[in-house]
Amino acid sequence: MSARESVLAGIRRSLGVAGDEATRRFEVETRLKAAPPGVVPKRGQGDAAARLAVFKAEAERAQASLAEVGTWAEAPAEIARFLRENNCPATLRMGADARLAAMPWGETALEILHGASDGRDANTISVAFGGIAESGTLALVSGADNPTTLNFLAENHIVVLPREAIAADYESVFASLRATYGKGQAPRTLNFITGPSRSADIEQTLLLGAHGPRRLHIVVVGEA
Repeated sequence: MSARESVLAGIRRSLGVAGDEATRRFEVETRLKAAPPGVVPKRGQGDAAARLAVFKAEAERAQASLAEVGTWAEAPAEIARFLRENNCPATLRMGADARLAAMPWGETALEILHGASDGRDANTISVAFGGIAESGTLALVSGADNPTTLNFLAENHIVVLPREAIAADYESVFASLRATYGKGQAPRTLNFITGPSRSADIEQTLLLGAHGPRRLHIVVVGEA
């Protein structure tokens, strides 16, 4: 018996239960389904325009940059501009996301690479599952479409965020995740990213890119 099993067995003995009683299981399942919501900040609440405005302000406060385009087809030109103006190499690695594959990359001078990163890529791109207005945070799920390595190993990380996926708060993103994937089907990893990597461990001096991307550029896609 493992230490965990030993502890749980002791709790069951003290309660005089076996752990598989139908009544107890029903009570737990009911509690999970009808759990009362916690306190949700008002900062990110509002209509789509208000959520975008707060998201942009909070993301930029966290030292991310943000641009808006009307359609997915317009995103490559904006991404090429960002890389060019920051003197970044004209290469870009992406996963198998069909939305990225359908973009007109041939209209730019960028060399497009595919698959997970091995840590030697200067620039990577991902599509966010959602955005959280209250803190300017991106929610990214793992998988072949958008490998997690693309989020953390490059110097410059570009994230495409659908305008309609900007939620007011974390609770809304979790609800959307459950609705999208269903019970037991959620991605292995859900990453929350707010701004580029940073650290102030040494003499309280802020250093960007300490443990991940030095730059985070968000491209919001969708008509207002």
